[in-house]
Amino acid sequence: MVSSGSQAVVSLVLERELQPDKLSLVAEEETGDLRKNGSEAFLEDIAKLVKDTLASEESYTSSPLSTDDVLNAIDCGKSEGGCKGSHWVLDPIDGTRGFVRGEQYAVGLALLVEGKVVLGVMACPNLPLASAVCATDNSSQEDVGCLFFATTGSGTYVQSLKGNSLPQKVQVSSNENLDEAKFLESYHKPIPIHGTIAKKLGIKALPVRIDSQAKYAALSRGDAEIYLRFTLNGYRECIWDHAPGSIITTEAGGVVCDATGKSLDFSKGKYLAHKTGIIVTTKKLKPWILKAVRESIEEENLYF
Repeated sequence: MVSSGSQAVVSLVLERELQPDKLSLVAEEETGDLRKNGSEAFLEDIAKLVKDTLASEESYTSSPLSTDDVLNAIDCGKSEGGCKGSHWVLDPIDGTRGFVRGEQYAVGLALLVEGKVVLGVMACPNLPLASAVCATDNSSQEDVGCLFFATTGSGTYVQSLKGNSLPQKVQVSSNENLDEAKFLESYHKPIPIHGTIAKKLGIKALPVRIDSQAKYAALSRGDAEIYLRFTLNGYRECIWDHAPGSIITTEAGGVVCDATGKSLDFSKGKYLAHKTGIIVTTKKLKPWILKAVRESIEEENLYF
């Protein structure tokens, strides 16, 4: 429910703010189940959530909103994207498991222009303002909630999601010692090749598991040096899972590439056109990681 409501809110706001330009939105949620008989009460709850959220902004309070309006707003996310024109890319709730557990999740929005990511915004409501990797028991539980944003050529910034602090420019870690490096991965099943790569690199610390694109955000401000994402054969990565995080990382001085070292291609539609695996790291560590990845792939008989 929350994810559909989030998509409706972002769609409605973008559509209004971009006028007279037409909104092209590539997003995750669909309305098929919401339009089925028996879903009326669920849809009403979503509509109320959307109305209550928009009501926090005075200029939206006078606009009536029906359940059909909400459904149409969600369906605005049906764009296929591509290499021509401008397309907004949205993940309304990234990291559903983290959201349910009350841990890390993110709302990510990016802008594609002619197939290139030129803007990214990511809200991480449960990410500490201090390091997410090195948090201590003395860290204030109230010091959480980060908003990251980046545009091409302007760097990456973070500020409190509560709006009570000025934006601060962030940079990836300057650490070059692999034995001191920290590496991130998702909360899914352990991926054996991650362990093989870490061993070849001489990384001593265990992986830090974080849900959602919050891993990109954490790496962009130097919480860790490496984020690996290798998936099962046949899995196709959606662009909304990586577009916001990729520009937030690269504008902070980092690197986002596939297992062959090529930058991710967001111009092919809803799915990434990339070789096996995604690597997020610093420019200084990239050559060493690519070497370890290549050797690990050969040893485990994985093929591109």
